Amino acid sequence: MNHSPYIIIITAQNFTPEVIEKSRQVPVLVDFWAAWCAPCKMILPVLTKLADEYQGKFILAKVNTDEEQQLASQYSIRSIPTLKLFRHGQVVEDIMGAQPESVLRDMIDRHCERPADRLRSQAMAAHLSGNTEQAIALLEQARNMEPSYYPVQLDLAKILLEVKRFEEAQQLLKNLPVNVQMEPAVNELIAHLTFAAVADKAPTALSLEQAIAANPNDHQARYQLSAQQILTGDYETAMEHLLELMHRDRGFEDDAGRKGLLAVFTLLGNQGSIVSRYRSKMSSLLY
Repeated sequence: MNHSPYIIIITAQNFTPEVIEKSRQVPVLVDFWAAWCAPCKMILPVLTKLADEYQGKFILAKVNTDEEQQLASQYSIRSIPTLKLFRHGQVVEDIMGAQPESVLRDMIDRHCERPADRLRSQAMAAHLSGNTEQAIALLEQARNMEPSYYPVQLDLAKILLEVKRFEEAQQLLKNLPVNVQMEPAVNELIAHLTFAAVADKAPTALSLEQAIAANPNDHQARYQLSAQQILTGDYETAMEHLLELMHRDRGFEDDAGRKGLLAVFTLLGNQGSIVSRYRSKMSSLLY
């Protein structure tokens, strides 16, 4: 029996203080298990090792489902082992089965407070108070502290976008690993940054509309107008311009019309009737 201070036996009586309340301080990983369960025995040494290694950055809470059937029923345990990670009083992630150490470590890391998180909090507070340069400096410090902790870089890119330091923000996002760039939140930020950079260099919307009316082949004006419309939420009008740009000149800015449409789809979550309709229109131009 492991007597680690970071491993707790949970019953219905101590569940609230040891899991719900404790999770407001640190993540609590609840392991629903049973003595007869072979996969539970396989995963136990890994969980124990992680609990000892993390030295209290998370707590491992063990629930014997044979003895604590009420808890197993309350949390809809259908198979074991089931792991539920509690943070701030609620379940934030769960997984089933004997997962490898890397999967468990990644899940725990996503919810453990890291040294850089304190700097992130200070940076956000500074930014909200109008001290943007201080916020940027704090995030740079956090990035140097934990270069592979990508939420720091996303925070920094968002602030750089707000203060129109577009090239710095683009370079920051470009240097992220490809798998991180493909995450929806990062993809949306990249798309938003692209349109913001285009719109920032543009004349007024009225001037652009007049330019297009005078010369429908003024692709630059059409592209800039679509970027402005996207930033104001006028997605359909913007996508009509991008379709027209795609129709008129696929070579403009390396197929900016098609790429722009894909970026708008990303901003709209790649779902919904508008996305379906314009994806179909785009496909008809491609094929």
